[in-house]
Amino acid sequence: MHDAPRYWEDYEVGRRYPLGSTSFTAQEIVEFARLYDPQSFHIDAKAAEASMFGGLVASGWHVTSKLMRLFVESYIDTRTALGSPGLDEIRWLKPVRPGDTLTAWVECAAKVPSKSKPALGVIHEHWGATNQQGELVVTVKGINMVRRRPA
Repeated sequence: MHDAPRYWEDYEVGRRYPLGSTSFTAQEIVEFARLYDPQSFHIDAKAAEASMFGGLVASGWHVTSKLMRLFVESYIDTRTALGSPGLDEIRWLKPVRPGDTLTAWVECAAKVPSKSKPALGVIHEHWGATNQQGELVVTVKGINMVRRRPA
């Protein structure tokens, strides 16, 4: 958390903000998938070996959920963040396997002041994460609403 609140005006278009890293264990991959995405290659190591992945892989929803955690902890200012109207795109480019560590970032791609709500602005963001081999494994295009600096 920053000392002073970070308002919409403080985010810089073109700047890449580091989000940190997160790792995946086989146990957490299976636990998440049992609850939210119970496909065999996420929950059953033996079935996963016979799948096109050749082994257990994390659900894409698990990967993006962990990135969301990094996003909240490392990027947005919870005093000024107003939520999101949604995502424009998610791409799961490479499987995430047990033992993988992803390093993520978010780039402020564009900023638009709200026409209907002058107290807030919209930020268009591009997220990405690479694995420990430096391979890009996920990209996200999202939208974030942020409180504007008081007049």
